[in-house]
Amino acid sequence: MTKDYFLDMDNNKKYTQALKTKIAKLKREKKAVIIAHNYERPEVQQVADILGDSLELSRAVTKVNAKVVVFCGVHFMAETASILNPNKKILLPVKEAGCPMADMITLVKLKQLKAKYPGVPVVCYVNSSAQVKAESDVCCTSSNALEVVNSLSDGEVIFIPDKNLGSYIQSKLKNKQIVLWEGFCPTHIRVSEEEIMQAKKKYPQAKFIAHPECPQRLLQHADYIGSTSGMMRYIKESKDKEFIIGTESGMIYRLEQENPGKKFYSPSEHFICADMKLTTLGWIAYSLENMVYEVKVPEQTRKKARKSLDRMLAVLPKK
Repeated sequence: MTKDYFLDMDNNKKYTQALKTKIAKLKREKKAVIIAHNYERPEVQQVADILGDSLELSRAVTKVNAKVVVFCGVHFMAETASILNPNKKILLPVKEAGCPMADMITLVKLKQLKAKYPGVPVVCYVNSSAQVKAESDVCCTSSNALEVVNSLSDGEVIFIPDKNLGSYIQSKLKNKQIVLWEGFCPTHIRVSEEEIMQAKKKYPQAKFIAHPECPQRLLQHADYIGSTSGMMRYIKESKDKEFIIGTESGMIYRLEQENPGKKFYSPSEHFICADMKLTTLGWIAYSLENMVYEVKVPEQTRKKARKSLDRMLAVLPKK
């Protein structure tokens, strides 16, 4: 690896622009498309062809007309893209970019849980490995978790791995008995209730909007609860001008770009996902030039995981 790929870490505008130019050239040459999650660095969002949350990106990868997909996100997202697009080359610029929540449930642990609740369907949050998806009945994202769980005729449901999202669903669906797994997002769970109250006091005109991965102690103070795409819609349609953003801080950049005249505040320095911030322009350029690091799901696992994802997509309105 040469130093040229990592000059964007120096925060030098000249080199940053040079890297953007290089990425644009490589993207054309490789017939590639760049997809980025809303939590990525601002400069990464700037070079992306498609931005979105897990649901939006799950849909987008099935429609892109490109041989190569550079997925600026974390490993489970690139796996999902590979599951849905087995004939495309899916690249994760930083192979170490993972998800602690996804690592909290394994295939072995899931099988043990299912043995305790025979016949109970498993709803798997998309923040999980391909192996876990393959062992589940249906996937969901934070955008559609309520609809997916509610679509099941069973009164009892296993929900993995996020206990906070599962608890939120349980609070909305009284007719369901949800078996929760003790998984969580370290980024959302580190924020204290005191920090939220201080932010609300500092910005009294601001609406507090929160991601359902937040624990109940934070959600109880929220004016709106939803996925990042839900937040985008809520803010766009709202007449309010100030918002406290209860999710990863990278979200604020996109909100500012798409909502001029409105102000956004992060209530905590803990709202930073280290894994999401690993991807830089240098790594994207390196990934495109060297066609690394490819994420490929074994065919047997892919087919089973695809069924869980297809069942999720079948619940959604057609777009």
